[in-house]
Amino acid sequence: MRAILLALVCAISLSGCLPMAIFASSSDPAYRGKSNSWGTVTASSEVNAFCISPKLRLIIWDFEGRFGRKVIMQSGYRDNYHNGQAGGADGSYHMKCMAADFYIPGVPKGELIAFAMNNDGVGGLGCYPGRSFIHVDVRDRPRGYNRPVTFSGC
Repeated sequence: MRAILLALVCAISLSGCLPMAIFASSSDPAYRGKSNSWGTVTASSEVNAFCISPKLRLIIWDFEGRFGRKVIMQSGYRDNYHNGQAGGADGSYHMKCMAADFYIPGVPKGELIAFAMNNDGVGGLGCYPGRSFIHVDVRDRPRGYNRPVTFSGC
């Protein structure tokens, strides 16, 4: 009862989906065989979810709260070598603990993109045609931008 009351108080005081992330489910068969790294479901044990900036963690929780399901992270932190292997850009936000590539089973990619476009915390958004995941990062938006910087098919 105390946990429910606390979640309700948080939801009212924060006016958002963030506290609802604690109710996000990962019991669907789509999560079977996935790894868990520091409270984040990852596509494999190779995905580093330890180094995630607090702002990015809040964005991930925002997605989970909105859709009621855990994200599955395809890529998190990358060192220089792994960033090169993944074809990442020089200076990638993945190398700064500020980016994640993820999807949510059962949630159409278009809905994830639409939510990201309207989320004030998302600084960059990559959509990658033909891929199931989106890229979200928490870079500072350029002055005058009221939506994320978009690239790769958005």
